[in-house]
Amino acid sequence: MVKLNIVLLEPEIPQNTGNIGRTCNAMGADLHLIEPLGFSVEDKYLKRAGLDYWKELNVKYYKNYADFFKKNPSGQKVYISRKGSNRCDRFAYEPEVYLIFGKESVGLPEEMLLANRELSVRVPISAQTRSLNLGNTVAILGYEVMRQYSFTGLKIEGKLSTGTSP
Repeated sequence: MVKLNIVLLEPEIPQNTGNIGRTCNAMGADLHLIEPLGFSVEDKYLKRAGLDYWKELNVKYYKNYADFFKKNPSGQKVYISRKGSNRCDRFAYEPEVYLIFGKESVGLPEEMLLANRELSVRVPISAQTRSLNLGNTVAILGYEVMRQYSFTGLKIEGKLSTGTSP
């Protein structure tokens, strides 16, 4: 069984965080928010993007990265960046994993990536593209982790209605 944790370091855009919360809910992941946040958690855009899933989400808040690390000493910490050393689909994620994402405008701090080079992961993108949207990147990486664990704990069967409408 995988324990997936999504960590946002100083997120800036409430709509992204709301969408990420909704994605966390779909994956059964916990959401960790490291301050300072670029918005209020009461923000209407956060709540609109997160829909009614926000109240069901396990969200944890931290004053800074040191506070986060102190309160979460175990588990694999994986640093997501376009500068990452490892391709996301060729990286082995441990059963308890924290995917750490930087803020939308600048990503993760360079010194954090340098100190964790072997644990830094990237999503392949075209040479002309600077970066992906944070919410999209969270979904790609989160579902890659879940794929490696055969989507354990997720509803994997679909069912079409048997109605007469096309």
